[in-house]
Amino acid sequence: MQGVQEQIEELQMKLAFQELTVEELNQEVIKLNRLIADQQHQIQLMVGKLKSMEPSNIATQAEETPPPHY
Repeated sequence: MQGVQEQIEELQMKLAFQELTVEELNQEVIKLNRLIADQQHQIQLMVGKLKSMEPSNIATQAEETPPPHY
């Protein structure tokens, strides 16, 4: 049977490990949030560019040349 002091030391070691793990996970979450924010910004830029395109650049379905097998 372990002594009370040994049990306390073991719990302190486990707590220290858990604190380190939580901090590492927190840093990963921060990185992922930044990545998501950057990607959302890039998507917004792309949507803006697509919306600003001249409609004449895109042929309507009626204007499309039919494939050769027709």
